[in-house]
Amino acid sequence: MKTSKLRRTWHGHLGRALPGLEVHATVIRATLAALLALNVATVFAADDQPADATQPEVITLWPNGAPGATGDTEADRPTLSIYTPPADKRQRAAVVICPGGGYQHLAVGHEGTEIADWLNSLGVTAGILRYRLAPRYKHPAMLNDVQRAVRIVRASAAERHIDADKIGVIGFSAGGHLVSTIATHFDAGKSEASDPIEQASCRPDFAILGYPVIAIATEYAHGGSRKNLLGDNPPQALLESLSNERMVTSDTPPCFLVHSGTDTAVPPENSVLFYLALRKAKVPVEMHIFEQGPHGFGLGKKDPALKQWPGLCAEWLTEHAFVK
Repeated sequence: MKTSKLRRTWHGHLGRALPGLEVHATVIRATLAALLALNVATVFAADDQPADATQPEVITLWPNGAPGATGDTEADRPTLSIYTPPADKRQRAAVVICPGGGYQHLAVGHEGTEIADWLNSLGVTAGILRYRLAPRYKHPAMLNDVQRAVRIVRASAAERHIDADKIGVIGFSAGGHLVSTIATHFDAGKSEASDPIEQASCRPDFAILGYPVIAIATEYAHGGSRKNLLGDNPPQALLESLSNERMVTSDTPPCFLVHSGTDTAVPPENSVLFYLALRKAKVPVEMHIFEQGPHGFGLGKKDPALKQWPGLCAEWLTEHAFVK
């Protein structure tokens, strides 16, 4: 409608300004018609592109219902959204992303999609895990979800052009606690399972932890995350088993830790205690504690110091041959 009106306006102006030049007006009309046709063709060409060209592949972790599910709503169906880098940049590694949110919500922006974009820029396939949350769910639902996500990626490694021994996890804040949990609570696969996905190992090959909640049985615990995960009065043995600085062994995968010294929500001692436990177990580990910075800084884009950590992490991934 707007193009037709514009075409009539141009013709009218030409007719008044240059009477007798009908040939020129006809040529202009034909040119405008051609441009309009080209514009329509371009629109239809765009519509013909695959609808999911830039959209993630969303996988429901348990199509027939998650273990311990209390309903059948979106909150009861954990998912993994796979973001694949361009084929010409693709590395052979993949990372499952666990956004933070105190085990009550998920910060899927700066601790989810922005992390997926960064990993894709390195050529790494990224999967954002939307795990189950309190108050509807408690442990072990969250651990079940991240274990299942790692199994799914490993079971489909060949078709995704990734190596089954280059599958890592990354998490922030409470998502960092979930990462520290799977890094210390895993199995080699359930050989007796009828589901081939469950037969795959859920041990991550490396773990990246951003300002993580870890030491929940200590004075450095983040009370909200602990309560949402375990309730008000969890058994002491369960609490200590999920204070994951106590659960590190020589089988814990290599870890990269980043924190800030002025984090008042989750004190850096959480990372320090985990680092010391990894050192004691002779697990490869790198830690960066920046002097200043708030909790929840994500990629640290707005801070000249904090924004260095993604590059440092990329170098660490290269040094360990997870990426080239």
